[in-house]
Amino acid sequence: MAKMAAAMVESGEDAFRKIFKFYKRRNPPPDFSDVIDFSRGLPSDKIVPAKLDPSAVSDVEGARVGLRPVREWRAFGLQGFPGFIFISNPFLLGSQPSWVRRCLKTYPQKPNVCNLDMHMSPSETQDIWGKSLRGLSSPSGKRDPKTLLEKLRWVTLGYHYNWDTKTYSADHHTPFPEDLHSLSEHVTAACGFPGFNAEAGILNYYRSDSSLGIHVDESELDHSRPLLSFCFGQSSIFLLGGTRRQDPPTAMFMHSGDMMVMSGESRLLYHAVPRILPAPEGQAALETECCSPASSNQDGSVVKPVSEEDWKVCCRYIQSSRVNVTVRQVLGPGQSFPETPSSQQRTGAGQTVGYHEGHEDQDSGKRKRRSSCDSDDADET
Repeated sequence: MAKMAAAMVESGEDAFRKIFKFYKRRNPPPDFSDVIDFSRGLPSDKIVPAKLDPSAVSDVEGARVGLRPVREWRAFGLQGFPGFIFISNPFLLGSQPSWVRRCLKTYPQKPNVCNLDMHMSPSETQDIWGKSLRGLSSPSGKRDPKTLLEKLRWVTLGYHYNWDTKTYSADHHTPFPEDLHSLSEHVTAACGFPGFNAEAGILNYYRSDSSLGIHVDESELDHSRPLLSFCFGQSSIFLLGGTRRQDPPTAMFMHSGDMMVMSGESRLLYHAVPRILPAPEGQAALETECCSPASSNQDGSVVKPVSEEDWKVCCRYIQSSRVNVTVRQVLGPGQSFPETPSSQQRTGAGQTVGYHEGHEDQDSGKRKRRSSCDSDDADET
């Protein structure tokens, strides 16, 4: 793999795109031996320890959002990528189900915005979870057509990203979820960024054949603040490149519960997700965690028990899907948005095309969508 990347650079080709296509390939399947797996803890000359600040988050504060004590986190950096931190599943056993339910049941609710709003009326997307229960609760082989939850591709929170103009604006904003703000604040503080203000979030919903195109997250007005990303469900391959697409990327696995922080020199690097993979064998199945209640039962905890009925639906979904959450601070101290015409804040149906790669159109379920592997307008850290 290293020789292939070197040859690409020498020939002046787009090394990132070539490696993206290599890992996306289905037949023959790619060789994953060069993919870093932080969960295995194997020695590597690429991996370095990441320094955290255990005093920044008390054990009680962390447990309230479902996190283990910071001193127990397994955090890593990568040689050549200053500012990049990978945290291998810092969640308490039993706390992921509560966050999964939020991503599937709570965050897609109005007034938050999702891809289905582009071609459906507000009344049709008012209760995506409720309208999907019947389909996701049906036995395999007796399913109704694809549910709204299965057609979900993205949800935006707080300052809503405009996919056409690739900007945020003051007049396209709804309250950011307090629970997600608290989780983000604690994780970033432990990573050396106290006072992080979670202002915008993008949730990506991946099916087994989905991918995310090569891009840089640069729409935020303040690039001195980090990007936080974490995921639930199936695993993925994450590619982290350089400041140019000719720079060959490093491939790593991202499993359920894993987190990444991109800051400093790594804040504006190219990255992508070429492939979704089944969770590795031997890793504790997320589906069993609902039977292991999180140890955070104190007052003010945002980790709530998940009913058997709700978890049945969540399990059916995540058995073949992945949810990724990215959180970012949009404005720095004293910053404000430049004025933009209000007409630009309306988004069109064309925005959903090219965001995820796949084989089905979201509204018809039949028409093949165009590839987004060359698109720089996708957003996920």
